[in-house]
Amino acid sequence: MDESNVARALAALAQPVRLRVFRRLVEAGEGGATPGALAEALGLPSSSLSFHLKELVHAHLVTQERASRNLIYRAAFGPVNELIAFLTRNCCGGEPCAVQPAAQPCC
Repeated sequence: MDESNVARALAALAQPVRLRVFRRLVEAGEGGATPGALAEALGLPSSSLSFHLKELVHAHLVTQERASRNLIYRAAFGPVNELIAFLTRNCCGGEPCAVQPAAQPCC
């Protein structure tokens, strides 16, 4: 992941509503969620939610898929794991890492 993609992803997550939407999609897992379900769960107006979802999709943190008449949004775990790896690369100044890595990424 290059620095411009990292900056775009972090900028998208720096907005509190987008952070809430993203975390809700992480909780939804691979099944994802429709905009209606997200709006209801988060108490957001549809117009506001669609703006925030667009920004998360643009930052490659969320994917969008059409299923019949519905749109399904999912957290993009691959790019998120790449972002985390970028942020933690070269930790501990080249010394043995004091931070214990997770056994496996969740998704």
